[in-house]
Amino acid sequence: MTNRIQYEDSFLKSINKLTGIPINKIRKYAKENNPFNILEHPLVVEPNEKQLERICKLNEFIASYNVFRMNEEENRIKFKSPKDAGQYFLALLGGKRDHERFMVAFLDNSNSIIETRTVSEGDIASAVVYPRKILKMAMANDCKSIMIAHNHPGGSINPSREDKALTQRIVDIFQPLDIRVLDHIIVGGGKYSSMAEDGYLPSEVSDKANYEPISLDGKHQIEERIMTYENDFEEDEEMEI
Repeated sequence: MTNRIQYEDSFLKSINKLTGIPINKIRKYAKENNPFNILEHPLVVEPNEKQLERICKLNEFIASYNVFRMNEEENRIKFKSPKDAGQYFLALLGGKRDHERFMVAFLDNSNSIIETRTVSEGDIASAVVYPRKILKMAMANDCKSIMIAHNHPGGSINPSREDKALTQRIVDIFQPLDIRVLDHIIVGGGKYSSMAEDGYLPSEVSDKANYEPISLDGKHQIEERIMTYENDFEEDEEMEI
């Protein structure tokens, strides 16, 4: 009951500030009548011309917001499985083969995307990730969970030691804050892998939160790709012989 009184008082004060109708007049009407009538049937409080114009604009804003919000909810991307996340980040990162990019999707309690941000871009061999930057974005989005992803310009989709260590660092930071790290998607060569699906995603905090920048070294990915090309080339030569 106390909360209702507080919300009602806040609602009446907002009407006063947004329309210019005296607060005493608003409270007097709301004491014996439904306060929503002030917006839905504004003539009941006998507003002047300027106040009536403000009420009409406020009602237009509320109506537009509600319709826009409904459409936006219908169009929001929702992750229901690692496959959904993999295909989403593959679309965003699949064409990035000249440099390494690290992205984070901030999700609500239904695993729908609130916002997706690129938090780091490096060169073909490395990128630096700043955990404080990710945390600041997460707080701004008031998210319930996050999904991280990055690409391997070398083409491999196998998580490296650095990838696993980075993921653990992110879990160490966010899990104590009740923000879940749902997955780490790695994109390379037109394919993707899911650390959650492959059993590499940490489930527990291993150390205290460390906010120092994290360097992702992608040189081993390039070397791996070169070795793959060399092996393929050798196999082709053997077949010709």
